[in-house]
Amino acid sequence: MTVGPHARLTELGLSLPTVVPPVAAYVPAVRSGEHVYVSGQLPMADGALLAVGKVGAEVTPEQGRELAGRCALNALAAIDALVGLDAVTRIVKVTGFVASAAGFTGQPAVINGASELFGEVFGDAGRHARSAVGVAELPLGAPVEVEVVVEVS
Repeated sequence: MTVGPHARLTELGLSLPTVVPPVAAYVPAVRSGEHVYVSGQLPMADGALLAVGKVGAEVTPEQGRELAGRCALNALAAIDALVGLDAVTRIVKVTGFVASAAGFTGQPAVINGASELFGEVFGDAGRHARSAVGVAELPLGAPVEVEVVVEVS
C-alpha cells in the first residue's frame, strides 16, 4: 500500500478519536510479541454510546453497520496510541458481537461495517479472519462490540 493509514483515514474523511477509556478492569490494547490485541470496542464518541438497543428492534441493521464502523475506528485509535498505525502489517482477526433482537440473523452484514473500514484503511492487509456473533446483551446496552487482533512490525 503506498498511502499510509493516517493519510487513508484523512482521504475517507475520518480522524482518530480519543481512546475510549475502559468501562471495567482492563486496558484498551495489549502488545504481545508481534501482535496487538484490542479489547472489545463499543460505538462510543465523546464519552457516550452513539446508540443503545438491539439490532433488529431499536437499531436498524444499517445503523448497526455504521456503529460497527465506529467500533473499528475506536479500535484503530487504541492501536495508534499503543504502537502507531504505521506499525500495523495486517489485520489478523475481527470478532464482532451484535446485540440481536429475537429472530435477527444479519450479524455478518452488521459487522461488515468494521471489516470494510479495515479494508479501506489497510487495503489487502486489512483482509482478515472474522466471527460475527449474535448475543442477548452487550455492556451498557450497546448494539455492537468489536475486538481486533493485528500483526505489527
